[in-house]
Amino acid sequence: MALLAAWLGGRAVVSYLSIERVDLSDVLDPVTGPYVNWLLVGSDSREGFDPDVEPGGSSTVQGRRSDTIILLRTGPEGAAMMSIPRDLWVTYPVSGVQGRINGAYAVGPEALVRTVQSALEVPVNRYVEIGFASFGGLVDAIGGVTVDFPHPAGDPKSGLQVGQSGPVLLDGRQSLAYVRSRTYTEFIDGRFVVDPTGDLGRNVRQQAFLRSAMSQLGAERNPFELVDAIGALSDGVVLDDGASLPDLFGLARKLSSGPPLSVTLPTTPTTIDGAAVLLMREPAAQDVLAGFR
Repeated sequence: MALLAAWLGGRAVVSYLSIERVDLSDVLDPVTGPYVNWLLVGSDSREGFDPDVEPGGSSTVQGRRSDTIILLRTGPEGAAMMSIPRDLWVTYPVSGVQGRINGAYAVGPEALVRTVQSALEVPVNRYVEIGFASFGGLVDAIGGVTVDFPHPAGDPKSGLQVGQSGPVLLDGRQSLAYVRSRTYTEFIDGRFVVDPTGDLGRNVRQQAFLRSAMSQLGAERNPFELVDAIGALSDGVVLDDGASLPDLFGLARKLSSGPPLSVTLPTTPTTIDGAAVLLMREPAAQDVLAGFR
C-alpha cells in the first residue's frame, strides 16, 4: 500500500512539475489571510481553437485571446465565482488607453492581472490559464460532467448537440462545445430559440458548468482519477510560479464542501467608437465587487 501511495504521489508530482509557469511575482497580491482570489482564464490561443469558427474551419484570428475570465474567491465560508465579461470596457493601467478587458490578455498574463486589479479594485493572488484541449482532457479524466438542460439544445458553430432535456453527462468534447457556445439555441415548444443574451448568457452557462466540474473534482476520492486529472491539466495549463501543489489540492478540498456561489457583475451594454461593449453598472457593481475585496 505504501508503494502504491508513493507511486501515485510520484506521478502527481511529475505531472505538476511539467505544468508551464509564468512569473507574476511582481504583480500578484500576497496571500495574507484565509481568503484567496484565483484568476481563471480560458484561452483559445494555446491550442489553435477559435470559438467563432465552426469545427473543421480555419481561424483567421492571430495572437492571444481569452475566451473566459473568471474570478474565484475561496475562504472559510466557502467559494464564490464571478465571470468578467471579455467585452468589459476598462482603462489599461500602464498605458492609460481604454479598451475591452480581453485586449489586456492579448498583451499577456501580467497585463491582464494588472487590469483586473485596477479596473475592478480587487486583489488577485493566484493565476491559472487553461487551454481548450487540456480542458476537454480534464473533463474526461473525471468521468465527464453532468449538465441539466431545460430543453434540447445545440450550436452548429461550437458543435454542441444535445437531443434531450434533463441531466446529461457530457464528455470532454461535448463539454468544450457547451462552454464555447455563443449562438446557444434551444428547441422550445416546437421551434428553435437562440439565446438573446449573447456572451452574458454564455457566462452564466460557463459558471454553472464550472461549479459542477469543480464540485465533482473536489469530491473525487479515487486516487487514480485524481492523478489522471492532474496529468490532463499538465498539458496546456499555465500557473503563476508561486502556486504550489498543496495550493491546488487545497483549492480542490475547498470546492469539495460544495459548489461555488455564482454571482454576476452588473453591466450595461453600450457602443463606444462603433464597438459594442459593456460598462459596469454603478453602484450595483461595487456591491458585488465588495465580496471579492
